[in-house]
Amino acid sequence: MNDFSRINFSKLTILESVSFCLKEIINNFSEKLFFSHLRKKLIEAQDYLNLKNNSKDKLHGLLKLFYSIWNFREVNGKYNLSDVLLLDKVLKTYQGTAISLGIILLYFAKKLDISLNPVIFPTQIILKSYFSQKKTLLINPFNGEILNNRILDLWLKGNISSTINLNKSYLKSSRSKDVLKKFLNILKSSLMEEKKIELALRVSNVLLKIFPKDPYEIRDRGLIYAQLECYEIAIEDLSYFIYKCPEDPIIDIIKLKIQSIKKNIYTLH
Repeated sequence: MNDFSRINFSKLTILESVSFCLKEIINNFSEKLFFSHLRKKLIEAQDYLNLKNNSKDKLHGLLKLFYSIWNFREVNGKYNLSDVLLLDKVLKTYQGTAISLGIILLYFAKKLDISLNPVIFPTQIILKSYFSQKKTLLINPFNGEILNNRILDLWLKGNISSTINLNKSYLKSSRSKDVLKKFLNILKSSLMEEKKIELALRVSNVLLKIFPKDPYEIRDRGLIYAQLECYEIAIEDLSYFIYKCPEDPIIDIIKLKIQSIKKNIYTLH
């Protein structure tokens, strides 16, 4: 078992943090093999970018290498979302989501001393590179394309609300720990949708080791326990959420869930 209390996630790359967590979640996750593959790719990248003299050229060179030569890309066809989130599988198939591809690209950028930062945009993770106070590039990690404000505004209006407008606060760089939390929550949700409930519970427990007493994580764990028919623990977790977040918009739904669980307990007895 990993000792999460001793880990300073702020000193790790996001990829290293995710790898540390995946060891706790996936029984056959081979961290040694995973980083061996990454090191080979890193050597290839160093050779490819050897003649690039400035940070902007290095960034564009890395994007070309990552998306055009290595052919990392958005997944096509039918797939389980968890398969394109788990980083070891993404390295084998070269297909992923915005967050899994973004985390891998951020790892290479960090190792190659290229300016690149994650942004948890309302619709998906995007990447941001600073070249000066006035020059910033925004990148879509699905395909490496450069984004502009018009595209981002369309994303917001098409996915969130027709009345929402692009705000500077949406483009602030995100902390590594927040990206890790986002990744684990997406993984947890995908596993629940795929009915891999015990794996989802492992993700939930990892999240609570990193973010202890987070009422939203405890709520989600309670919902997972309910699916596993661990009713007493489910009620305890959901009741904690109600106590901590009495004004939350879904509080009535959670109360109804507790009533439903109590009926199940009564029926069983």
